[in-house]
Amino acid sequence: MRFPRRDRQDAVDRRVVWQASSLLLSYPDENLAQRLELVAAAAGTLPTAAAEPLLGCVRRLSAMDPVAAAVQYVDTFDWRRRRTLFLTYYTAGDTRGRGMALLGFAEAYRAAGAVPPAGELPDHLAVVLEFAATVDEHVGYRLLADHRTPIDLLLDGLRRMDSPYLPVVQAVAATLPPASEKDLQAARRLAMQGPPAESVGLDPYPTPGAIPSAPAHRLGPVDIVLGPGPRIPAGKARS
Repeated sequence: MRFPRRDRQDAVDRRVVWQASSLLLSYPDENLAQRLELVAAAAGTLPTAAAEPLLGCVRRLSAMDPVAAAVQYVDTFDWRRRRTLFLTYYTAGDTRGRGMALLGFAEAYRAAGAVPPAGELPDHLAVVLEFAATVDEHVGYRLLADHRTPIDLLLDGLRRMDSPYLPVVQAVAATLPPASEKDLQAARRLAMQGPPAESVGLDPYPTPGAIPSAPAHRLGPVDIVLGPGPRIPAGKARS
């Protein structure tokens, strides 16, 4: 089936938004300046409405020294304030149920021929965006859409502070279906009650890096990483 050019271009733009957002939502380490340059260049290929939220974050982070940016990042994405980037925490908290949810993310990565990240849990929003942008946009889109309620809760938390990351998460949300009434009800309920608590850690989720890799698919194994590294150019990801 052949799709109209606008549909194809929209899909490319969506992957660019996901990749740029992944870079911006990664921890601001010594490579921050390089990542910001990459995002600014990528945003130049997007329509203004999609580019401006990303460029706004770039401008604000560029004005900070790396130490200040790192301190702000840690203070912003604090699970105690319900502003975490770990999507399953909103719905499962520290329970065994979260361990099974994390396995679901890891299995989705392996099924697409990707190696789950060794240094980060697989439900980290930056990891999911990296996967969706560079490995399998369809599976990545489903993972993001299925976790629309956690993304909306993160947005709600970011709106309560003057965060440079708010427009980035808004840009991600704009690539997903609108929240349904059921989603909104779930978000309101979770906002009032908070995530479930159970002091059992993340069992049965194994230690990151201990998950065996699956057989390679068409693209071969891809180590999903945060920050700069080899990228599949926009428009070249598997469709």
